[in-house]
Amino acid sequence: MELRLTTAGESHGPGLTCIVEGLPAGLRLTPEDLDRDLARRQLGHGRGGRMKIEQDRAIVTAGIRHGRTLGGPIALQVANRDYANWEERMNPWPVEAEVEEVHLPRPGHADLVGTQKYGLTDVRDILERASARETAARVAGGAVAKEFLRALGVEVYSHVIQITSVRAPQRDGLTPKDFEHVDESPVRCLDPDASAAMVEEINRLRKANESLGGVFEVRAFGVVPGLGSHVSWEQRLDGRLGQAILSIQALKGVAIGDGFEIAGVPGSEAHDEIFWDDERGYFRETNRAGGVEGGMTTGEPLVVRGWMKPLPTLTKPLRSVDISTHEPAEALRERTDSATVPAAGVVGEAMVAFVLADAYRQKFGGDHLDDVRGALGAYKERIAWRRT
Repeated sequence: MELRLTTAGESHGPGLTCIVEGLPAGLRLTPEDLDRDLARRQLGHGRGGRMKIEQDRAIVTAGIRHGRTLGGPIALQVANRDYANWEERMNPWPVEAEVEEVHLPRPGHADLVGTQKYGLTDVRDILERASARETAARVAGGAVAKEFLRALGVEVYSHVIQITSVRAPQRDGLTPKDFEHVDESPVRCLDPDASAAMVEEINRLRKANESLGGVFEVRAFGVVPGLGSHVSWEQRLDGRLGQAILSIQALKGVAIGDGFEIAGVPGSEAHDEIFWDDERGYFRETNRAGGVEGGMTTGEPLVVRGWMKPLPTLTKPLRSVDISTHEPAEALRERTDSATVPAAGVVGEAMVAFVLADAYRQKFGGDHLDDVRGALGAYKERIAWRRT
C-alpha cells in the first residue's frame, strides 16, 4: 500500500488543489484538523502583504463523508482570494486585455532555467507554479497525514532554531509538551531570548531591503522502530525524508539528527549506545542519529532539520538580464516576504508527516483504520515494543 500526494495550482491562479491517495477508510477528520495547519503556515514575523489577503481554508470535494475517510482519493481545494486582483493576468482562458509579459528573471529563482527548459518567453509562466504558495496545498494534505499518524500514536511538531546568524541554544530531551506554545512566538522559536533576537534581526535586515534564511527542526514522537529498510536505496527512510524536505521551495540543506555536526567528531561521540531494561526494552540515552539508523527508524524521536536560503525576491533587486533583449536589467520586483522560516517549519511538518504516513501504509497496509491498528499492534507485540 502506497500513499501519494499530488498538488496543482499557481500562486495567483484561481486556487490550489491537493489529492491524497492511499489512506484507509475510517479515519475521522474535522474541518479544524485541516484548517489549523493552514493558519499556522501563515504565521511568522517577516511575512508580507499576501498573508493579509489570504485566509486559507481547505474545501473537501472528494474522499470524505460525514467526517470519515472512505478509502478513495481525498481531494482538497484551497482558494486564492488574491485571484480577484489577477484575473486578467492569470485567467485559464484567453482575455481581451493585452497582458504584458515578464522578462526579468530573479537570481536564485526558477525563472530563467524554467523558461529555457519549457521554451517559454514569459517568466510568469514559470514563477507562478514555482512559488512557495504551492505549499499551502501540501500543508492541507499533510494535515490529513498528521491525523492518520495521530490515530497511530505519532505526533509531529516543528520549531525554528536559527534565523541568519541568530541561533537558539540547543535543547535536548524535548517532549510534545514543550511544543504546546511554540506558535505563540512570533518566529515559532522555543527560546524566548532567541525569539526576541530573531525578531530584531528580521527588522534590521528588512529595513536594509534584505531577505533572510534560517534553520527549522521537525520532531516526530511515538514512531515505531523499523519503518523504512536497509535493503535498497529507495527504501531508506532518511533518503526519503531528505528528498521531501529539499523539495520545499528555498530549502538547500537537510540533516537527520546531529547531521552536519557529527562529521566533525570521533566515532565514540557520534553514535548512540544501546541499552536494555525489562520495563523499557531496548533504548538509547542519546539520539545523535535522529531516530534513524541504516535507513530505518529506531523508535527514538525522529529529528529532521532543514536549511533555508534567503528568499530570491528582494525589495532591492539584484542584477539580471532581460530575456527578450539580453540587455542588463534589474530582476523582477514582486511582492514578497522578508522571512518565512517559521512557515517553512510548518511545511516541513507536513512533508515529514507524509513520508512517515507513507512508511506506515507500506509496512502495515489495511483497508480500514482498524486493520492498520491491528497490524501495528501485532508488530509491536512481536518486537516487544514497550513504549507508548
